[in-house]
Amino acid sequence: MLCLAWSTTHATLAQLVEQLTRNEQVAGSSPAGGSRTGHETWPLFIEISEYKTKKFVPRDSSRTSLMRAIIPVAGVGTRLRPHTYYTPKVLLNVAGKPIIAHIMDKLIAEGVDEATVVVGHLGEMVETYLRAQYGQIKLDFITQDERLGLAHSIHVARETFDDDPVLIILGDTIFDVDLSDVLSGEVSSLGVKYVEDPRRFGVAVKDGNTISRLVEKPDTPVSNLALVGLYYIRNTRLLKEAIQDLIDRDIKTRGEYQLTDALQLMIEQGEAFTTFDVEGWYDCGKPETVLATNRILLEKAGDTVELPGVVIIPPVFVDASARIENAVIGPYVTVAAGAVVENSVIRDSIVAENASVRASLLDSSLIGNNASVSGRFSRLNAGDSTEIHIFS
Repeated sequence: MLCLAWSTTHATLAQLVEQLTRNEQVAGSSPAGGSRTGHETWPLFIEISEYKTKKFVPRDSSRTSLMRAIIPVAGVGTRLRPHTYYTPKVLLNVAGKPIIAHIMDKLIAEGVDEATVVVGHLGEMVETYLRAQYGQIKLDFITQDERLGLAHSIHVARETFDDDPVLIILGDTIFDVDLSDVLSGEVSSLGVKYVEDPRRFGVAVKDGNTISRLVEKPDTPVSNLALVGLYYIRNTRLLKEAIQDLIDRDIKTRGEYQLTDALQLMIEQGEAFTTFDVEGWYDCGKPETVLATNRILLEKAGDTVELPGVVIIPPVFVDASARIENAVIGPYVTVAAGAVVENSVIRDSIVAENASVRASLLDSSLIGNNASVSGRFSRLNAGDSTEIHIFS
């Protein structure tokens, strides 16, 4: 907890800094998403340099072959409510831009020329954003009216891709891995990461360099190689046939048509699959993992910010259109476009577009678009257009 006695109405910035450095003791999550144990004092320091924004670097224009990605984003994001009532999960801001923007920037950098986006809940918002921001690639949008599983989402998108290889990537996972060898390979390959408890994931069982079996969320662990949501499929014709077979025979796992089951059918018909390691795998499926991913991406970006009258504790992201006065920001804070922060201390939090935070101390908080927060120290999960006043 934050041990800080502070009158938000009359405190000066100097008093805030003095009390923070003297009294602040914290316990919670580490920058890498683990746990902070015991109590430690976060040093207060200011690193000042020119504010900079990273620019996207287009792919090599000499490349002529096409690569299509399929991005299923039809889920409603129930674990991220109340934020996902009015904002699609993939448009939530993490480290300065929406989740889907992190994915798209990486895909384009890897040479993806075309993308099929399978939408559902609030899909028109996803389409509007992507068409406005990523007009340089061909985009197809398909609506999955019934959420019947990942294999079903690929099935409804089948008319948008032919027999060429495709890269399937889940829309709630930000990844950091070099795909050049994978995409130029001659065999299908699945991204995996070693996990201690594989029961929440589809897993791959290997025999030498190839996969012998895939199991969706096994009750009894059979492998620690979790499928992370990156699937490079070369034999797309066989993929379509395997998914159609699942649907025709109504083969479901946990009530859904699973992509893992379709890939297993492909293996049983002789299709070879290898794996590739994905250490940079950042989940955005629930509030605590969104904040953990925000911490990691801010650390990796390494940007610094200078704002008059504001103490910045890096790493942070502050949009150029945000307004911050008499505040301590950071570490691990994202302040999005149009947000206003006054007379506040914020750390390990995301303040979304056009939100306002006044006279508040926030830690490990998600503040939604257009939300308004004022009052004392809090840990909040405030959805879009929420208005919260906290009194002592």
